[in-house]
Amino acid sequence: MSSTQDAIVLAMRFFVRCMAAAGLVSIMAAAQQPNVAPTPPMGWNSWDSYGLTITEPAFRANVKVLKQKLLPFGWQYAVIDEGWFFENPNDRDKPDTLRYAIDPHGRYVPVPARFPSSVSNAAPPPIHSGATATVKLPATIEDTSFKALGAWVHAQGLKFGIHIVRGIPRASVERNLPIQGSSFHAQDAADQTDVCPWDPTNWGVKNDAAGQSWYDSLLRQYAAWGVDLLKVDCISDHPYKLDEIQMIRRAIDKTGRPIVLSLSPGPTSLDHAAEVSKLSNMWRIADDHWDVWGSNGKPFPQGTKGQFARLNAWNKYAKPGTWPERRHAPHRRARPPNPAGAKHEPPCSRPTKSRPSSRSGPSRAAL
Repeated sequence: MSSTQDAIVLAMRFFVRCMAAAGLVSIMAAAQQPNVAPTPPMGWNSWDSYGLTITEPAFRANVKVLKQKLLPFGWQYAVIDEGWFFENPNDRDKPDTLRYAIDPHGRYVPVPARFPSSVSNAAPPPIHSGATATVKLPATIEDTSFKALGAWVHAQGLKFGIHIVRGIPRASVERNLPIQGSSFHAQDAADQTDVCPWDPTNWGVKNDAAGQSWYDSLLRQYAAWGVDLLKVDCISDHPYKLDEIQMIRRAIDKTGRPIVLSLSPGPTSLDHAAEVSKLSNMWRIADDHWDVWGSNGKPFPQGTKGQFARLNAWNKYAKPGTWPERRHAPHRRARPPNPAGAKHEPPCSRPTKSRPSSRSGPSRAAL
């Protein structure tokens, strides 16, 4: 190698080191990833038929139907919706009685009784942390994971997704658990003045180094699980949280894994179109849309008639990689079972039709 080539190699190495120090290598790697959503992601989601109560056997049954009946037509995402970390999901309307599954770094993990494959033989025994004078929310601290279930979904030729609500668990903040991969703790990252108006589980996250460390830790966890799609709720409207969208975007990029980022709920304001189309792959443009023609002037549920003008207004933002979506439109009403674990037929047998979207598919696809 000539002295000139040696100099070029040394200069390139120096350049890479400088970029790494500035945190830019991960951004460049993300920019080189293949388009994660060249067409609108389509799939099945657990919400409308199971609510907070989805279990692994029910999920696997639906995945098998998805593979057999809908994968040939492009439906490829299998998504576990909200509440997979609740030990007692049917008590959701009594928030003080909820019991959470979290790992030693404060991140939600699947409940073993609901998702048996989440347990690893090498994991330490769980620690049951009940309510005390200083800790209000009971939780089980354990090292469970969706890694095995995600791998099984991939083996079916499908992609795996999960739903979360933005923020950091209040149960983790109470215990001030350490944030993995950083010197921060949960109370450093939590904004305890910021609450989701309809969800009692999390605090908002500060827009600072501690907050970014929290989301970096979260996305490292999800990437290790093989997550292909992340639905983040309470972030695109009531309220719109640009700072947390940006932190999540950065955290995804740092993993190097192509993960579809889908934002909820709707209706996202057109005023934010430039931001959400740059930072995410999908975002809700309407509230829940049911099988009715008009909404009678009510914000919920949305009817079909009002969607045409809404779709027209957002149409210019629909392109490979970024998809405004107006919510699924189910035909017939699917309701979650009660109590948890009740035997129900796979919801794929209940026909619905939808514009491919982040809530598309045979039931509710929270993609």
